[in-house]
This record gives sequence, structure tokens and C-alpha cells, in this order.
Amino acid sequence: MRQLYPPTEPYLEKNIAVSELHTVHYEECGNPDGKPALFVHGGPGGGIESIYPQYFDPEKYRLILVDQRGSGKSTPHAELEENTTQDLVSDMERVREDAGVERWLVFGGSWGSTLGLAYAQAHPDRVTELILRGIFLCRDEEIQWFYQEGASRIFPDHWEQFIAPIPVEERDDLLHAYYRRLTSKNKTVRQQAARAWSVWEGLTSKLYPDEKAEEKFGDEQFSLAFARIECHYFVNRAFLRPNQLLEDVPRISHIPCVIVQGRYDMVCPVTSAWDLHRAWPAAELQIVPDAGHSITEPGIIDRLVAATDRFADL
Repeated sequence: MRQLYPPTEPYLEKNIAVSELHTVHYEECGNPDGKPALFVHGGPGGGIESIYPQYFDPEKYRLILVDQRGSGKSTPHAELEENTTQDLVSDMERVREDAGVERWLVFGGSWGSTLGLAYAQAHPDRVTELILRGIFLCRDEEIQWFYQEGASRIFPDHWEQFIAPIPVEERDDLLHAYYRRLTSKNKTVRQQAARAWSVWEGLTSKLYPDEKAEEKFGDEQFSLAFARIECHYFVNRAFLRPNQLLEDVPRISHIPCVIVQGRYDMVCPVTSAWDLHRAWPAAELQIVPDAGHSITEPGIIDRLVAATDRFADL
């Protein structure tokens, strides 16, 4: 089973203004002369994590990682204005141009798979390969499953914590109830909602519980951007038309693609990966039999590193 590559530090960090309001942070790791690749983080709102470069051979890849608007080191923090899928796709192109890259491999999981697909479909001529994990197409049924009823039946103990900030009379529409609180002018209300929202995802992401998940996802700085931006995108259906990512598969059907999906993914159930594969039979679907949603589960690591190794010399 493949393991992660050793930790590596970025050799370049840069901030670029993408609008009068937003500045986007990006980093480069690995070999400056290597194969260009773009890492698209999850959330939305998740930001870059130090483990991400370890999925790529640092001798063979020039890896570019971007903090999406409002996330990580991008500013302003947790900002919702001028923050849409189309804005993020435009930012990715700005980063590509700023970095002097002609074409690159695009790697993304969870929301990163959503945005990776949206970017590739908008700019298919700029993408050499796609590696997608934990497929999320941001359809109504996917949002309902995780934020209204579905995953709640698998994790009733964690669900009680998730719904605790919401009065009983508002629980028939938890997504919008959370949105009202996450956009409240009251800092305490915002932070309480942000922590509950983020911890719910953290506690349900792995097949085997992670004792550190609540600490990481409950962090004040992280949870505010993660929860606010996620909820903002989800109430707006990711600013995509219904079934857009499936209907536009013909734009990218010529691009080599590997889809890695945990069989027991409770955040983004395997149905979405299956639907994408049915719309795109040439995309290679690998269902990991003993994994959930997290990028750090052993079976997921094995398949993702195998995919980056396979494409490294192409």
C-alpha cells in the first residue's frame, strides 16, 4: 500500500489581488521544473493544509495550491461578497497565468471535486488530467442527505450536537436556519453556529473515529470560514444550474480521469461518484472498500498517490 511522500515546505508563497475586495494566496511546492499540478481544496472554505503536497512526488511535480476566496491566508477572511463558483474558477485562471503555467493536472476532493469539474468544464484546454476524490455534485439531494435527513440516521449522537443551536421550530430547514446564524451581526451567534456546523462534518468524515477531529474543526478561525462559506455556497446551489456538472461532462470526456471514492463515505455518498462515472464511462472509478470521506484514510491515500505517480511522467 502506498504511503505519503515526506513533508515539504513551499518554495514560493504569493498573494495576488483578484478584485478590489479579494486577495488570493497561493503556494508552490516540489520541483519548479516538474509537471504542473493544481491542488483544489475542499469546503468550500477549507484552505490549504500542510499534508496536501505529500500526495505528489516532489521530484516530479510542480504543485500549486490555492487558498480560495475567504479561506486560509486569502483575504478578507470568511468573506461572502464576490464569492461564487464563477469567481473561484476565474481565480484559478489568474493563478495559472501568474504562475506562467500553460496546462496542469487538476486534483480535488469533496468540494474540490466540484470546483475541479467546474474549472475543467470551463477551461478544458488547460487541463491535462483530473484526479477527483469523494465526489460532490452539489445537488439538492446531496445537501438534504447531509444537512437535513440521511446522515443523521447514521450518526444520531453527533446529529444532536449539530442541531443544538437551532430552535425546534426552525429544524424543518436546517440549511437556511444555519445561514441566518452564520450571517448574523452577533459574533457569539456566528461562532457558535460555525463550530457546530464544522464539527458535524469533522466527526462524520472517517470510517473510524478521529479523536482530533473536534479540535481541528472546532478551531475558531478555521470553523468560521469553513461554515460560513460552505453554507453560503449551499444555499445558492453552488451557483450552478441543476445537474450542470453531469450535463457538461462531454466538454471534458477526452481528459484522462481517476475517481477515488470511499465505499462508506457518509459526507458525499458513493451515489454521486457512480452517477459521474455513468455520465463519463471513460473516467476510471475506484471504490475503496474500507474508507469513508477523508483524504487521510489509508485506502484513499494509496489510490490517490498511485494516481499521481501514474500521471507524473505523462
